[in-house]
Amino acid sequence: MTDRKHELAANLAKVEERIGAACAAAGRGREEVTLVVVTKTYPADDVRILSGLGVRHVAENRDQDAAPKAAACADLPLTWHFVGQLQTNKVRSVVGYADVVQSVDRPRLVTALSKEAVRAGRELGCLLQVALDEGEGRRGGVPPAGVEELADLVAGADGLRLDGLMTVAPLTGEYAGRQQAAFERLMDLSTCVRRAHPAANMVSAGMSADLEQAVAAGATHVRVGTAVLGVRPRLG
Repeated sequence: MTDRKHELAANLAKVEERIGAACAAAGRGREEVTLVVVTKTYPADDVRILSGLGVRHVAENRDQDAAPKAAACADLPLTWHFVGQLQTNKVRSVVGYADVVQSVDRPRLVTALSKEAVRAGRELGCLLQVALDEGEGRRGGVPPAGVEELADLVAGADGLRLDGLMTVAPLTGEYAGRQQAAFERLMDLSTCVRRAHPAANMVSAGMSADLEQAVAAGATHVRVGTAVLGVRPRLG
């Protein structure tokens, strides 16, 4: 076993232990939470190692990095999630490899994703990215007041499947520094969406630093990068 495989296996085991403990503390089964490993800035070789270690969900946030990596790993049994802010001029490329886009935040993007999904003959899973922050430092997303309308738009769009909601712990506004409260707010919004769209039951929240709070709030998916892959190299 290579040094890198040893490192990733050890890190993955620690993350699995954290998720298991968080599930136990919340009275949830471990099978209720899916680990999505965020592999941005790391090479296809790492993705291949992770697949061999049992990882089945990986995420990327930049199309220029993700597209060649997904192509290099096309033989692996992976579900690819796109989690970054998505410009419409990148939609055709992203639809070519992503199984789920977790950052749907505006009607224009819905229209573009639908068009390309239909053209590619694919059904694309979509999560609405919900903005729970305010003012400067906002990380993007649809405000809570617009969630149900955008959900209806995705649900009615050809080639798209409304899977649920996603958020990033806010740095500004009333939920800054209150991750679990933010994630509980996301769960409340999920409940509202599921009244009209019962199958949209994915809730993606929590990263390396706050996955426990996300699991406690009820998240179904946690997005973990650094805790599995290590501190990322600086992007040039």
